Amino acid sequence: MAFAAANEEIDEVKERAHFIAVVNAFRYYKLCSLDRIHKSEKIIATLPLTHQRRLEKYKSYMSKLKKCLDVNNSVVHMIIKDVDTMFENVDHSNAMDLNTNGTETIGCNYNNCAITSQKQHKMQHDVEKVQSVLKNIVRDWSELGAPEREQCYKPILDEIAERFPQDEFNDPSHVKILVPGAGLGRLAWEVAARGYTCQGNEFSLFMLFASNFILNRCPEANKHTVHPWIHQYVNNLSCEHQLMAACFPDVRPSGDRPNHNFSMTAGDFLKVYTEADEWDLVATCFFIDCAPNVIEFVERIYGILRPGGYWVNLGPLLYHYSDMTTENSIEPPYDILLDIIRDVGFDILKEETGVKTKYAQNPNSMMQHEYNSVFFVCRKPYC
Repeated sequence: MAFAAANEEIDEVKERAHFIAVVNAFRYYKLCSLDRIHKSEKIIATLPLTHQRRLEKYKSYMSKLKKCLDVNNSVVHMIIKDVDTMFENVDHSNAMDLNTNGTETIGCNYNNCAITSQKQHKMQHDVEKVQSVLKNIVRDWSELGAPEREQCYKPILDEIAERFPQDEFNDPSHVKILVPGAGLGRLAWEVAARGYTCQGNEFSLFMLFASNFILNRCPEANKHTVHPWIHQYVNNLSCEHQLMAACFPDVRPSGDRPNHNFSMTAGDFLKVYTEADEWDLVATCFFIDCAPNVIEFVERIYGILRPGGYWVNLGPLLYHYSDMTTENSIEPPYDILLDIIRDVGFDILKEETGVKTKYAQNPNSMMQHEYNSVFFVCRKPYC
């Protein structure tokens, strides 16, 4: 399946630099992650000998973490293999050449890498995003993530089936469904697997690299393994819980569904989707709070839906830009957001609060994060 980059006006130099930075984050995943293990080992080495003796089992546990890190690193490098040509209309081979011939020196503070503290902080932040990608692989494409998908995706899929029942359509591929903020693509894949024409849209290169690998280069089920929780050093009941492995993908993404009715686009939702009256349904899951101004998302969803089209939403209101001092953000509570949705022109057909959902949660952690999400269905009037 081809991934298309949005045909939008971009600063080519900045875009290429960002591409390189994301590739580097994957490349330096192991080195920067090792820093955390080495920190623990160095602390242990400074303790009294009696304490070190009592931590012998813990020290051998650190060795097991390193082996799991090697497994993850092999997956990470498979993800970025050939990413320079993953977009059908953009060639990043020059950007990759710039990186591989040594002119780009961004890295972590390991083996005497000479970088500024600012670059080191940026690299560590980017590597944490790679670590998050591994958890999202488990959420979207492993058996271990099935309970979360049941919570978050099933209500949306059931609603699509109710609004566009397949027994009433000779060819459900005539129904066009958009999934913005598609992440690693499982929800969009599930929609397409049911026969509808579905397009996923994602902005993050971290997610796009991983979804490209899974959707296009994983023809066998459960061929690969990751250890998603090795970077979580707190609230572990047992060593085994932190070392737990998950196989992926739990289905054959490139073999278990028709190819013609499923696509992915890369780019900013507001810039990519500007054509009016194009989609029969827009499905958003953990997405609408990703905008600095949520009203722009509501208005755009309304504009791109055909008259009589539906918007199905599930998720919390995290408002990701809320605490960023460099960003302007508005954070209307849910009751005010509903007023805005009505004012834009939507009819609200269904609405539920307190929907229990989790996001890439370690099921064995002593601390569990759970959202009381909202679920609603809206329709754009015919006139």
